[in-house]
Amino acid sequence: MRILKTTQTYYPYLSKGGPPVKVRAIARALAQRGHDVTVLTADMGDSDGQTKLSELRNWTRSAWGWEAQDNGVEAIYLRTTQNYRATTINPRMLRFFAERLRGFDVVHIYGLYDLIGSAAGWYCRRYGVPYVLEPLGMFGPKIRSRHKKRLYRSLVGNALFNGAQAIIATSETERDELIDGGIPTGKVVLRRNGIDPAEFAALPARGAFRAHLGLADSTRLVVFLGRLSFIKGLDHLVKAFARLETAAQLVIAGPDDHDGCAHTVKALIAEFDLGARVILTGPLYGQQKLEALVDADVFVLPSRYESFGNAAAEAVACGTPVLVTDQCGIAPLVDGKAGLAVPYDVAALHKGIELLLGGGPQVAELRSGCAAVARDLSWEGPVNEMETLYASLTRTSVSSISPQVADGLETAK
Repeated sequence: MRILKTTQTYYPYLSKGGPPVKVRAIARALAQRGHDVTVLTADMGDSDGQTKLSELRNWTRSAWGWEAQDNGVEAIYLRTTQNYRATTINPRMLRFFAERLRGFDVVHIYGLYDLIGSAAGWYCRRYGVPYVLEPLGMFGPKIRSRHKKRLYRSLVGNALFNGAQAIIATSETERDELIDGGIPTGKVVLRRNGIDPAEFAALPARGAFRAHLGLADSTRLVVFLGRLSFIKGLDHLVKAFARLETAAQLVIAGPDDHDGCAHTVKALIAEFDLGARVILTGPLYGQQKLEALVDADVFVLPSRYESFGNAAAEAVACGTPVLVTDQCGIAPLVDGKAGLAVPYDVAALHKGIELLLGGGPQVAELRSGCAAVARDLSWEGPVNEMETLYASLTRTSVSSISPQVADGLETAK
């Protein structure tokens, strides 16, 4: 199959959250199965991740901006003329869609509030190319720019949803939100996110991250890793940590989402006199991220809303028990197996952190359960589901796709 994926942000823009990692993982897996995969995204300038754009292999300038070959995936980074926060203006996308869109069998659009995906949907509807829409948890206005998002939905978003052949939800919570919001039940496809086990096959030795921070091996360590954004519930986390009776250190690692959360967190740290017990490291990537997750006694994802929760999955893959709120899509997959799920509440977060820092048989059991949960979170199942879905939308012959997916399609007939 010839598959086009559109996304506002792609590797190596790791500071933009989960989409760059997710889209890349699915695209590369599909390419490895023999499909022609193209990712259309925006040039966001110099990357603040570990890898600079210029260091990617096999990249060239093109009519669209510049292109790179990434493990069999054609990645096209459109030239950006202007941007507003994470949304960019990329005029060359119009020429791309006019010239190349009809050459694809199916299009997968990730996200809602960007012009690349919106334009892709419009051209797909015009040319009769089937497309799948994955809202990335953006369906319902959450915290920021609610009025602007509602206006966008009325002008563009509703047509984008109505024209999609399938809408992807990454958790039961997101599925229910879509259906409650008026999306037909039969149109919503549930597909979780995943992790690449190969990235966690050779973990760093325990102690490197603590040594970097000057912490003793005996120091209890609570870690949050993600964007510093209000939707992540960091204000609740700091308040919960302030109540701890157990001596511990809290590390908050991630890029500033520029929504005022970082300022609020710093104000709370000062209010509760936590300056010596809370460390803001900034973003961590690659080996540094793994070192932090390995050294953590507890990983906390205190989100107000999280369509899935990739960082929690990565912590589990590092053998670290997690504490997530019941507003996180990953909660049912880890609760009682590799961690705990609690209500989005300061008192509940406090109690959960105390329990997991306390050790004992229950915590040991959760830690030992991480390996099995991590195996169940690999990308193989989700990629099978996407391949099956794409094939059903394009009427692809079963002989042209992977055997396990072909068997599934034959069984469904």
